[in-house]
Amino acid sequence: MTDRLYLYDTTLRDGQQTQGVQFSASEKTEIARMLDALGVDYIEGGWPGANPTDSDFFDNPPTTRATLTAFGMTKRAGRSAANDEVLAAVLNAGTQSICLVGKTHDFHVSEALGITLDENLENIRASLAHIVAEGREAIFDAEHFFDGWKANRDYALSCLLAARDAGARWIVLCDTNGGTLPHEIGAITSEVIAAGIPGEGLGIHTHDDTGTAVAGSIAAVRAGARQVQGTLNGLGERCGNANLTTLIATFALKPEFSHLLPQISGDALKSLLKTSRRLDEILNRMPAAGAPYVGPSAFAHKAGLHASAIVKNPSTYEHVLPDSVGNARIIPMSNQAGQSNLRARLKDAGIETPDTTDLAAILSEIKAREDRGYAYDVAQASFELLARRYLNQLPSFFQVERYRVIVERRRNAVGQQISVSEAVVVVNLGGQRVMSVSESHGEDDADDRGPVNALWRALAKDLGQYQATIDDMHLVDFRVRITHGGTDAVTRVTIDSEDGQGRRWSTVGVSPNIVDASFEALHDAIIWKLIRDGVAA
Repeated sequence: MTDRLYLYDTTLRDGQQTQGVQFSASEKTEIARMLDALGVDYIEGGWPGANPTDSDFFDNPPTTRATLTAFGMTKRAGRSAANDEVLAAVLNAGTQSICLVGKTHDFHVSEALGITLDENLENIRASLAHIVAEGREAIFDAEHFFDGWKANRDYALSCLLAARDAGARWIVLCDTNGGTLPHEIGAITSEVIAAGIPGEGLGIHTHDDTGTAVAGSIAAVRAGARQVQGTLNGLGERCGNANLTTLIATFALKPEFSHLLPQISGDALKSLLKTSRRLDEILNRMPAAGAPYVGPSAFAHKAGLHASAIVKNPSTYEHVLPDSVGNARIIPMSNQAGQSNLRARLKDAGIETPDTTDLAAILSEIKAREDRGYAYDVAQASFELLARRYLNQLPSFFQVERYRVIVERRRNAVGQQISVSEAVVVVNLGGQRVMSVSESHGEDDADDRGPVNALWRALAKDLGQYQATIDDMHLVDFRVRITHGGTDAVTRVTIDSEDGQGRRWSTVGVSPNIVDASFEALHDAIIWKLIRDGVAA
């Protein structure tokens, strides 16, 4: 058997147990297809019969290269495996692979199930044997295994041996409470293999309650386990599961493990960031800034000393190349930046800097503006526009002559109190004045409410020859912060935009008036898009 690592994703089952997460059947199908394109080996679709969404998903399963897997539990005591309706529902899902969870900690057998230890062993044996007899691949999730091993090693091992003898293809050691540390996981995994469970049939399933789920999974693989379970972006109950996004990149890019993942192509690995971000979009979440490999800050070098070294050789502060996972290097500008940051950032933006350029003056301007509330380490697009303006390289596409926003509280046709925002924007396009008006109603449609929404719609409604370029733009996040308190409070608005090419950029505006700050950020977003698309002014 070829020595390789099998990737088992449980985003659609364990990930759905995350607080605030509930996938629809269509979303589960989309995520399954993304996982399949990424190259995972198993996709656990859910627990058939446990809820309508999971049942709908298995009634109309997507066609995947990966093995679609149904999840359930071992049969209940006092009945045969063939007559257990819960087990039957899992079989009826029709998947080639079935994963059953069973108790391996004697405490849980006695307290949670209320049965004898021998009865639990029989439940494991009979259930998995029934799955195998039905011609399916059987996977056994050994729940609370590490706690069980510490409490009663002989019994925990007997549960694994019962599953092995019943014909289970995979036996998965689960750190269900997430409290076992990586060095313990590595040592116990080695002991399990020595006790007769072969590594090529052994898996690991960790939770992140100590913040070490990824490290624990790596420790198990180093000890010989050859299946690793996890979820995209580390979704999961409580603190989450092992982050499969992190594990895939680590196993694929680190020489010790890269030979174990022949199923992950270079192109698939480069889609890792896109896959991670798409899941965040489905969940309406912001990407975790510090997420390894795929976070917006994963390859950001803010300190001047770091940026100076990065320009000379990226390996000084990067353990892998950003584009290997679809990410990009960022040299942020801030009040901590030096000239090395500035030169690198301008070069990346395609901004020409003659030898006579006074970089110190630009840095001084950045620091002065940050003192007034701006934040350019996040709003890279606004920084580029600031630098272009200073260097007289900022095109003049159109001029905003004036804008007005009115917010009115009134009753609608059925007598409900609603807020209506009306925005008027007048722009000058090559000597022609164009006025655009937009209304935004604070009713049920989340995309149709608020003064900033109305302002954006009016601004982007009719920009003449530039309209086609910005039609694929949409706003994906809006953040507000008060930078100076008291009666002279200053508001900073940061807006994230995205276009049809998958580009994402941030702009910032600052003003005592939140509408003015928002407009500045919106205007910058459009100008940056026009410049980056090479539109002539």
